[in-house]
Amino acid sequence: MRPPRLLLGQVMHRRLRPTPHHFVYPVFYLQLPLRALAQAQCALFAIDRPQLLSFYQADHGLRDGSPLLPWIEAILRQHGLPDDGEIILQTFPRVFGYVFNPVSFWFCHDQAGQRIAVLAEVNNTFGQTHHYLLHDQGRPLADGVELCADKAFHVSPFCTVEGRYRFCFQGELTRIDYDDAQGPLLLTAISGRPQPWRARALLGALLRMPWLTLGVMLRIHWQALRLWRKGAPFFGARPPAAASQETRT
Repeated sequence: MRPPRLLLGQVMHRRLRPTPHHFVYPVFYLQLPLRALAQAQCALFAIDRPQLLSFYQADHGLRDGSPLLPWIEAILRQHGLPDDGEIILQTFPRVFGYVFNPVSFWFCHDQAGQRIAVLAEVNNTFGQTHHYLLHDQGRPLADGVELCADKAFHVSPFCTVEGRYRFCFQGELTRIDYDDAQGPLLLTAISGRPQPWRARALLGALLRMPWLTLGVMLRIHWQALRLWRKGAPFFGARPPAAASQETRT
C-alpha cells in the first residue's frame, strides 16, 4: 500500500481564443490512500477534525461525512470495474479549515496495482459537483493515454456546456484540455514533485503557501475579472443544476 504523499507544484491554465489568457500559480496538494487513510494523520494534519492542515470526508463523495471508500467502491462495481485495489484521492487539503477544490482525482487500481479508472470530481463556485468516470472497460490505463468525456457541467460563465474534455495522466502531471465545436479552447495542467510525508515537509508547504485554498477561490474570481475586462464572451452566471451528477466515458 502506497503511503500518503505531499506534492509541491503548480497549476497552469491557458485560454486560446478569442481572448488569449494565461496564468500559472504555485500549489501543494495531497495524494491519500483511502484504504489506509488514518496513517496520514500527524502533528500538523488531521482526518475529520480541525488542524492547521486537514482532510474531511464530507468535502467529497456524498458530502455527508460518510466514509468515502464504500462510496467509490459502489461506483466501480456499478460499472463492472474492479473495486478491491488501491484507491488514491488527489486533492487540496483544508488549510486553516477552508478548502475549495476545482477538481479532485480518484485513481483506482486493481489488485495487481494497475490503474483501471480515474474519477474526476469537479466543483464549481456555486456549490455544485459533477463526477466524470474515466475508464476503458476495466482494461489497464497506460501512463499518458488520453481519456475523453463530454462536458456535462457548468464550470465557468465564459464557456458553454458543450464539447468535450481530454484528460491525460502521466506520472505526476495531469492535463485537462477542453475542446468546443471549433476545436481546442482551454489547456490546463497540474504538476507536482513528491515530498516525504512528514510534519516538517507539511509545515514547509504551509509556510510557503499559507493561503493556498483561500487563494484558489480568490484567484478564480480575479482571473474571471481579467477575462471580462479583456472582453471574453460571457454566457451567464449561476447555472441550473446538472441533470446527473455522474458522466461515464
